[in-house]
Amino acid sequence: MGRLSVLGLMLTMLCAITSDYASYGASRFSNCSENDLDALIDFKNGLEDPESRLASWKGSNCCQWHGISCDDDTGAIVAINLGNPYHVVNSDSSGSLLEYLDLSFNTFNDIPIPEFLGSLENLQYLNLSEAGFTGVVPSSLGNLHRLQYFDVSAELFALSADSLDWLTGLVSLKHLAMNRVDLSLVGSEWLGILKNLPNLTELHLSVCGLTGSITSITPVNLTSPAVLDLSLNHFNSLFPNWLVNISTLVYVDLSDCDLYGRIPIGFGELPNLQYLSLAGNNNLSGSCSQLFRGSWKKIQILNFASNKLHGKLPSSVANMTSLTNFDLFDKKVEGGIPSSIARLCYLKEFDLSGNNLTGSLPEILQGTDLCVSSNSPLPSLISMRLGNNHLKGKLPEWLSQLENLVELTLSYNLLQGPIPASLGNLKNLTKLNLPGNQLNGTLPETLGSLPELSVLDVSSNSLTGIISEIHFSRLSKLKFLGLSSNSFILNVSSSWIPPFQVQSLNMRSCQLGPSFPSWLKTQQGVSFLDFSNASISGPIPNWFWDISSKLSLLNVSLNQLQGQLPNPLNIAPFADVDFRSNLLEGPIPLPIVEIELLDLSNNHFSGPIPQNISGSMPNLIFLSVSGNRLTGKIPGSIGEMQLLQVIDLSRNSISGSISSSIGNCTFLKVLDLSYSSLSGVIPASLGQLTRLQSLHLNNNKLTGNLPSSFQNLTSLETLDLGNNRFSGNIPSLLGNGFVGLRILSLRSNAFSGEIPSKLSNLSSLQVLDLAENNLTGSIPGSVGDLKAMAHVQNIVKYLLFGRYRGIYYEENLVINTKGSSKDTPRLFH
Repeated sequence: MGRLSVLGLMLTMLCAITSDYASYGASRFSNCSENDLDALIDFKNGLEDPESRLASWKGSNCCQWHGISCDDDTGAIVAINLGNPYHVVNSDSSGSLLEYLDLSFNTFNDIPIPEFLGSLENLQYLNLSEAGFTGVVPSSLGNLHRLQYFDVSAELFALSADSLDWLTGLVSLKHLAMNRVDLSLVGSEWLGILKNLPNLTELHLSVCGLTGSITSITPVNLTSPAVLDLSLNHFNSLFPNWLVNISTLVYVDLSDCDLYGRIPIGFGELPNLQYLSLAGNNNLSGSCSQLFRGSWKKIQILNFASNKLHGKLPSSVANMTSLTNFDLFDKKVEGGIPSSIARLCYLKEFDLSGNNLTGSLPEILQGTDLCVSSNSPLPSLISMRLGNNHLKGKLPEWLSQLENLVELTLSYNLLQGPIPASLGNLKNLTKLNLPGNQLNGTLPETLGSLPELSVLDVSSNSLTGIISEIHFSRLSKLKFLGLSSNSFILNVSSSWIPPFQVQSLNMRSCQLGPSFPSWLKTQQGVSFLDFSNASISGPIPNWFWDISSKLSLLNVSLNQLQGQLPNPLNIAPFADVDFRSNLLEGPIPLPIVEIELLDLSNNHFSGPIPQNISGSMPNLIFLSVSGNRLTGKIPGSIGEMQLLQVIDLSRNSISGSISSSIGNCTFLKVLDLSYSSLSGVIPASLGQLTRLQSLHLNNNKLTGNLPSSFQNLTSLETLDLGNNRFSGNIPSLLGNGFVGLRILSLRSNAFSGEIPSKLSNLSSLQVLDLAENNLTGSIPGSVGDLKAMAHVQNIVKYLLFGRYRGIYYEENLVINTKGSSKDTPRLFH
């Protein structure tokens, strides 16, 4: 159904729908009153109704109109329901005045909630949720003493209230929902409203900007609440232990509330509790052996994600026979889970992802007691998520007995051995996630017979063998295929038409070549494509550029691709484009739309860097064209790309001076202009790059000395100025403020004078290379204070800068170590 829009303050027309019951006596009316009819017509005329939802609003009998309910005896309107989606209202009210008003999910063009609604004293139901109102919730609504249901949930912070005192007048209220209403100025006073709302059973205050402690709520007498949703607020409070004293609780959501302290064990004894989510608080702790000692008689959803639970789950967990969703995501759970958990005959969702679970799967889940009327240990289980733990051992065969399983996620553990062919028996399986383990053997052909499978990810294992068309024979619903970082060989015919239309193809390090895979032509909806290191050679076929416009990630790096790329490059907006380490040639192509990452390094591109590069890619974040045959100067427009974090133009034949405009790229973390033909002095503007971590200007023809502005580069970890024509004394500023500097190379220049003693202040320095200069004097004894050099470590191998969506600049440095007759270059990275 369409939404209704307001042209003005037309809701004032509802004031007329308050006919006096006494004027009707006890007689029956076939039509509604004239006053009510006129008010509704005026109301309709003030609305925009593009979907003709008010098409029935014609004639004189408004009681027959959609959304209108009248009293059977008097004909007086008692309910107006214009909610969207449309709901039929069956009113059994015996009153004569308006009792039910639903204006939810409409578009009232950001007008305030009308004050007059507070005068509709007989209202029992008022739903204004998602109706397009803005401003302050009127305190006049506190006059609705008969109101039982009140929902004013809004678009995020479209509505606000700086006080909730007026709520104390709603003495009949049972259901209160103010989700996403800005209550940041209310403080902790909202707790006090509970004692003045004795009939309240549901309280929904999610995403309201509430703050402050909720630890204590006494002396409020809480006896009736069944639903409490305070999720996504920022209390920064100890956990409210008073909750376990409310025996009527059915639903509790305190997720993402910045709570800390211990989770009370009394939750397990609440007789009616069905839903409990404490996820995303990060600092809640508790002993599993104590928390699950309770009976949890009716629990259906249990979510302790992203907290700090510890210990082992006790055998008493097996008594939680109503459990349907179990989530301990990202918790510090120690040890394993006892086999008795396999007796959870009603368990539907089981999530212990992101913990410190150990042991093998048989130790965790395989039990000897099977559920009644089932040959499966967990007959109701539809989702098992145990990713990001320390599980080891083999995948057990009994997994194939989980006949209703829809999702199996065991990613990023230490699992070994083959993938059981029996998993092909799980005909309801839609997601199989096994990446990041140590699995070996081949990919079972039986997985190709899973008709519902939409996600198949076995990336980053030690799997081998040939993958043929049989592996995909019935996978018509496949959307995500992850085979990367194994040793697979894809062997399909040149005329093969896959049965699927995938959105994501991750086949890095699989052997797909030698020619570009022709079957890709059939995949019209793919948006994520990684064919890197796939043994593909030759040109990219022209048909590929017909499907490339939908690619938000295109990675065909580390192949032997040849030829020129089209210019402009047809790609999806804001895409990541990676063609590095191929044999591509021609001019640097620019995309047809702006993108965020471009890596063309280690190819045979030639010509200048395009002068209009900033106009084509104004929001580029990562740029690498190193290792090509580029000439010309650094375009001044590069300084207009102010979001750049990595600029790598190294190993080309770029000449001229360093563009001072680079100093405008204030987010820059890496600037590598090494191994070029740059000349002149370092522009002082580079001192504005306060986030810069790695600076390589080595192997150029630069002269002069470091500008004094370099003292602002306090984030530097690598500074390589070697093999240039710098002269003068080594600047003493290098010994001031560079606490994170790990690599300093000034070799092969014309520096003179003595080594500054202040260099001893570089406490993190691991590499210092001052060779082949004109230095005099003795080595300062304070150099011996460089303690970071004394530690045995793998030099700079962990220096990965400017990481962006999986691609990064990897630090590298050539160090000459003394050999028997001459210096020997060594590359560390």
